Amino acid sequence: MKSIYRVVRRALLTEKSSKLRTQNKYIFEVDRRAGKSEIKQAVEELFKVEVVEVRTMNVSGKLKRLGRFAGKRPNWKKAIVTLAEGSTIDLLSQA
Repeated sequence: MKSIYRVVRRALLTEKSSKLRTQNKYIFEVDRRAGKSEIKQAVEELFKVEVVEVRTMNVSGKLKRLGRFAGKRPNWKKAIVTLAEGSTIDLLSQA
């Protein structure tokens, strides 16, 4: 098993993640090779909470240009983690 710090890379603080926080859901950028069970274990160990559900999605990197040079940002994986009732993560103090 990989280190839990390599599985969960960072928490994503966006408008959508702020709205989902009211439903006890949190969004993280995770390792592209990590499975749902690995993500669940890593979040439970890192934040000492109980995870009910993990949903993952692969995000394609955007094409970017700088003048005549074109490039592509890397692909990455996003996980939406649902916590059990009564469990919360204080992301602002963790960052």
